[in-house]
Amino acid sequence: MLIALVGKSNTGKSTFFKAATLVDVEISNRIFTTIKPNEGVAYITADCPCKELGKPCNPKNSKCENGTRLIPVKLLDVAGLVPGAHEGRGLGNQFLDDLRPAQVFIHILDISGTTDDDGNPAEGHDPEKDIKFFEEELDYWYTSIFRREWSQMAKQTEITHADFEKQILGRFSGLGMTKENIRDAIRNSNVDPTSPTKWTDDDVFSFAKNLRQSSKPIIIAANKMDLPSGGENFSRLKCDLMVPCCADFELALRIAAERGLVNYVPGSHDFEIVKELPEGQKKALEKISNFLDRYGSTGVQSCLNRAVFEFMNCIVVYPVEDETHWSDKKGSVLPDAHLVPRGTTARQLAYEIHSDIGDKFIGALDARTKRKIGADHELKSGDIIKILT
Repeated sequence: MLIALVGKSNTGKSTFFKAATLVDVEISNRIFTTIKPNEGVAYITADCPCKELGKPCNPKNSKCENGTRLIPVKLLDVAGLVPGAHEGRGLGNQFLDDLRPAQVFIHILDISGTTDDDGNPAEGHDPEKDIKFFEEELDYWYTSIFRREWSQMAKQTEITHADFEKQILGRFSGLGMTKENIRDAIRNSNVDPTSPTKWTDDDVFSFAKNLRQSSKPIIIAANKMDLPSGGENFSRLKCDLMVPCCADFELALRIAAERGLVNYVPGSHDFEIVKELPEGQKKALEKISNFLDRYGSTGVQSCLNRAVFEFMNCIVVYPVEDETHWSDKKGSVLPDAHLVPRGTTARQLAYEIHSDIGDKFIGALDARTKRKIGADHELKSGDIIKILT
């Protein structure tokens, strides 16, 4: 599972990345500070069932902080994008190629409008332009990938009566799409998959655009919301895909928590100062506290959680071997948390754990109710499941 941080230079991508992962990356207001992609591990959060059980859990593949389970996902911070990137401007070709394996994008948008088209410091820039140009660059990039092989693929599909979906999946597997994504794109583009040689350039563009939207959804982190112009622009552009964000504040809280100065769980609406601090640090934390009161969080964790649970449509399930104590054979309570697509069945979970367990699957138990569930039973987020073999 890979989430990519995208956007133009100097919008706070590397700050967001460092806040989410605590990986030491260079942060500055120079364009193209990030050249090679930064890779790290971030965490999405969910309520841990240990609160129901009334005893501490013993996570192995994740973490638990005060009843909040932190589940790892891969995060990628790529070079900044500029208009014309799909034609090779700036670091465009490298940037776009780096994005191929990502399943969802978080667009780090300078909502304050203090950077121009190329990422240079400026005043009064309209962030709406950045939203439009970024999506257009992705659409043209997708289209260029398809056009390289379209003529040959279209002819082969019609001559051999090959399955169009399989042709697309086979030739463009590196883009990380599914059959469902392709079907959505065909339907939304109103094209005939049995006669691709008759598609116009506009048809190919429409198909590529719809496929990109389906296979690589975008959530917008409206960063630099602490600046006065940020709030004004956010009110004007606010939509369901946009999350108010201040990566600087999240990074400050994560570092303070790491140093034992505050108690803070990522994504929380507040924090607790646990050590005596100089007046300057107190004032800085007071500013952050006021931001949390206004927006509910710094937005960093909200973006990560929405990317996984809403845009990738995943749920969290907890496999156990002892349905009574919610533990493995060694007594470790709720040892593993698995992120799986919504609609995953009990049998599919068994294969997710290990292929041998899947092969030997005969059923499963809901550890809460102690009721047996069938192979095709669809799991819900937060389910605690024992696999029977």
